[in-house]
Amino acid sequence: MIAVEEEPTLDEVRRLLSEGAEPLDLVEALREAMSAIGERFEKKEYFLSELIMSAEVFNQAMELIVPRLEAGGTGEKKGKVVIGTVQGDIHYIGKNIVVSLLRCEGYDVYDLGEDVKPEAFVQKLEETGARILGLSALLTVAFESMKETIDRVEEAGLREQVKIMIGGAPVDEAVVDYCGADAYGKDATEAVRLANSYQQ
Repeated sequence: MIAVEEEPTLDEVRRLLSEGAEPLDLVEALREAMSAIGERFEKKEYFLSELIMSAEVFNQAMELIVPRLEAGGTGEKKGKVVIGTVQGDIHYIGKNIVVSLLRCEGYDVYDLGEDVKPEAFVQKLEETGARILGLSALLTVAFESMKETIDRVEEAGLREQVKIMIGGAPVDEAVVDYCGADAYGKDATEAVRLANSYQQ
């Protein structure tokens, strides 16, 4: 059983950071803990209140870790990324980790949040001139929204200029093919690697 304890968790993060722990390792450990808590919630071993509490602790821990990630960045600006969780899905933890890592890597990231309509993605791409679009979904029923979003990008005449990466625990190559995306990232570091490959 994983205990959701706010102060002990945050104290441990502070201690590890002060001892020189690698910030990315802490992010990965927190992500794994959140994944385990999510699984227990689905098995009805945790209540919704515990799920919400764990997400809040995660966010507070990230506030401690992100400045260390940024301090280790190159300071070089690499480009613009529009990102969000597609319509019909409100999950955000994985997406927020990707946002943090992309910003640390030097990208200007326009995070549209969760449950984002296809036209909002298109509007932000046109407004910013971003050439990378990141779409997140944890629910398989949201794959249709991913496809619809990419179809809207195509209809807007932007598909040739915009690389589209998708992500989320159930996403694989079959989803990439179904949606018409360029690639998927199995985790946050893979998403950063994909974004960097699009700059070459």
